[in-house]
Amino acid sequence: MPLLSNLFIVFSDTLTGHLALAVYLLAVTDEHAIRRRLKKLPPLLLSPLFATLLSMVLLQSIPAVGMYLYYIASFAILVMCTLWVRWAWQWRFWQSFSAACMASVFQVADATLTIWAVDGDTPIIITAGVHLGVSIAAALLLYRLRFGMWFRLLLDSESAPWRTALLLFALEAAMEVFLILASGIQPKYLPAYYLLAAVLVVLMAALIVYLAQRFDDARKMQAQQDVIAQQRLYEQDLEAIRREVRSFRHDYKNLLAGLSQQAGELEGLRRTLSQLDAGFDQRLGEKIRASAQIGNLQIPEVRSLLLSKLTVMGEKGVACRLEALYPVTAVGMDVWDYVRCLGILLDNAAEAALDTERPWVEIVLLAQDGRVSLRVSNPYANSIEPGKLWDEGWSTKGPDRGVGLSGYQRILGGYPNAASCTSWENGVFVQELTVEDRL
Repeated sequence: MPLLSNLFIVFSDTLTGHLALAVYLLAVTDEHAIRRRLKKLPPLLLSPLFATLLSMVLLQSIPAVGMYLYYIASFAILVMCTLWVRWAWQWRFWQSFSAACMASVFQVADATLTIWAVDGDTPIIITAGVHLGVSIAAALLLYRLRFGMWFRLLLDSESAPWRTALLLFALEAAMEVFLILASGIQPKYLPAYYLLAAVLVVLMAALIVYLAQRFDDARKMQAQQDVIAQQRLYEQDLEAIRREVRSFRHDYKNLLAGLSQQAGELEGLRRTLSQLDAGFDQRLGEKIRASAQIGNLQIPEVRSLLLSKLTVMGEKGVACRLEALYPVTAVGMDVWDYVRCLGILLDNAAEAALDTERPWVEIVLLAQDGRVSLRVSNPYANSIEPGKLWDEGWSTKGPDRGVGLSGYQRILGGYPNAASCTSWENGVFVQELTVEDRL
């Protein structure tokens, strides 16, 4: 009976910790679709059961494990929570591990700071209520301070995500040590201990926000450089237009002289004028129309990316056609997530087009009635396996290449107002993305 009683106590304590961890996960990931995440909560409840059984088995079979049991169980819980986050949020492993560590930092700090509110004689239900109550209040505070926005921004960094994960794991381990030390602190030092623990967790949160702001500043700097590149591209187009006009003006008299000799031949005159108009439109009109289409892209990040990609594709010999018939002022989702999706689609389209004899890419952006529709088309020469198209790591180019479309799907998984569609027919591959206004 004492064994069953201890088992129940350990399970209840671990279950409370998992529920508090889930609350903090919603806060640190800046989750908006809370109901959808809560529907995926039941599988997470297997983790406290497994952790409890693991603790009991280790304690009974290896008595010497004593002081290390807490560390083993905590690490096992962290791994299981990481797997749950990976499944529920459809993130990569290091992103999931980082989110689990960040939520654990707050959860363990919560447990450390609420020790004073309970003692050994306090009923389990009251202990759990205090822990969960503090967790919910702290999570709401994090929401209000927009901590999750900064943390998600840090997770979006593509440079060495494992470094961020290891840093957060070190912070989580530090909070675990603080929790263990609580049992050895003399009563007269407990106020200072609680104050130190509170200051430590605040400093940890401030460090994460600082790192995210540094990353945001670097990204804004890159955006400014893209704007400069955009201005240079405009200047190049204007210079090309100026040269075309000067050339046309230089030959104007000669053209008139040639036309005057055909004045008696109306059919020949019409044919010559038609050829002259077609040539001028092809050399000059396309640049003017392209500039007008780009002008309708009124989101700097989207315009900058498109200009950059169009320039690169032009240098590689890929013919590009852009249509943006109406002003695009909003995309209904985080603009950087939209830019990442757009970049993935354009990179895949350009790479696939280069395998054909006449490479081309067509981009259509249509904004109407609160809906933004994107259509990217390109010729396609390789075979397609629909069942593997979205698998991470699969690519027609070989192994370890196909990370784009799987990442694209993960991004869209966080936006219920976004829908994607893929089709290919008669050698043309088409990717469509439609984003409705957020409700």
